[in-house]
Amino acid sequence: MKKLVTSSILALAIAGFMAGCNKNQPAPAQDIQQCTIEGAKAPSWVCDGGAMMEGGLFGVGSSEKNPLGISFQRTEATAAARDALTRQLKVKVKNMFKQFQASTGVGDAQTADKATQNVSKQVAEATLSGSKIMKTWVSPTKGTLFILVGMPDSKAVAEQVKNAAKTSFKNDKALWQEFKAKKADQELDAAVEKEFGSK
Repeated sequence: MKKLVTSSILALAIAGFMAGCNKNQPAPAQDIQQCTIEGAKAPSWVCDGGAMMEGGLFGVGSSEKNPLGISFQRTEATAAARDALTRQLKVKVKNMFKQFQASTGVGDAQTADKATQNVSKQVAEATLSGSKIMKTWVSPTKGTLFILVGMPDSKAVAEQVKNAAKTSFKNDKALWQEFKAKKADQELDAAVEKEFGSK
C-alpha cells in the first residue's frame, strides 16, 4: 500500500513538472506575429488574408468594435470573410476557364462567360455551406475582430468545380458535344488542378 501511494505521488509530481514545461512552449508557427495592424502585432493570416494558408480556400473579414457587442462583430466579420472567400473563388473559376478554353478551344467567349458564372454560383454555394471559422483575433488596441473562414479541403473544392463545370457544359447541348468531341476531360482536370490543387 505504501509503495502504491509513493508511486502515485511520484506520477503526480512528474505530471505537474511536464505541465509546467508545456507553459513555456512557443506559439504554433501559423500564429507567429508577422505585421502591425492598428498598432499591434498581428498573426500572419490577418496580414495576408489567409493567402499563405496551406491548401483549400480562405477569406478574412473584420468588424470594428461597436456598441452592439462581440456577437454582432462576429456575425459581421464572418459575413465579410465569406464574401472574400466567394470573390477569391470566382477569380479562380474564371482563370480555370481561361486556361481550359485556351488549351481546348471549347466554346466561344460568350459561352465561357456564361459557364463561368454558372460554375461560380454552384461552387460558391457548396463551398460556403462547407466553410467554417478557422481562427479569430482581436486587436488589443482598438478591439477590431478579425475572422478567418476557410474551406480547408482543396480536393473537395476541385471536385465541386469539375462536377459543376461538366453540369454547365451538359446544359448547353452544343457545348457538351464539343467537349466530348475534343475529349477535353484531361484538359479540364489539368485546369482545375492548376487553380484549385493543393498549394
